[in-house]
Amino acid sequence: MTEQQEAQQPEKEWWEEDGLPWNSKPTRADYWCLGWFAFVGVFGLAMIPLRAWLLGLDPPVMLALTGSRIGAASTGALASVGQADNWLLYLLIGSVVAIKFDWIYWWAGKLWGRGILEVQAGQSKRAARNIARVERWAVKLGWLGIFLAYLPIPLPLAFVVFVLAGMTGMPLWKFMVLNFVAKTVWSFIYFALGWEIGEPVVFLLEQYARVANWIAIALVAVIMFTAFRNQSKKQVP
Repeated sequence: MTEQQEAQQPEKEWWEEDGLPWNSKPTRADYWCLGWFAFVGVFGLAMIPLRAWLLGLDPPVMLALTGSRIGAASTGALASVGQADNWLLYLLIGSVVAIKFDWIYWWAGKLWGRGILEVQAGQSKRAARNIARVERWAVKLGWLGIFLAYLPIPLPLAFVVFVLAGMTGMPLWKFMVLNFVAKTVWSFIYFALGWEIGEPVVFLLEQYARVANWIAIALVAVIMFTAFRNQSKKQVP
């Protein structure tokens, strides 16, 4: 392309720049969805030390407040020795809590299509390969992919599957119902593993409880230090 042709090219609008998910001028819905993504990121960081503290304080409460795999397995271990009454209620509440923000990814898929996947894929070649791999699996599996979104493997399974649900026009109610069922099934699996192991896990939980407060404090310090360091790097010219 000659210099004259380059000069004739219309200047890009700010919202047309690379690294943004939308394909047209963003609307209020786009801003809200992007804002929810930012909120989920901050919320996830805040929950890291809380999870560590709750695991030492009361694993069933941790399960109810986070729906985590560790919470489910720990509760199963306690239930096997009669120390987790009403564990089913904790597990079901945990499933609801765990999926509370998943509608955001569905919404992103509905709003932006593959745009949000391309943003994530643009972070690195490895990220692009992983997202492409998961996308191929998810397209083949259809709605069954939601049940595999919780596999504990280092791939962005849930992110891609949930975005594709919105892209393909799955109704939100259907997505959330399937997501709740899938999350509950997986929680039962981890609960059963904890139940099977039993007393050794209970012993480890008892030992962990003695240092849980210190671990939570250390995690807060690490998060604050990391945020401060990243902010300092941004301010360096």
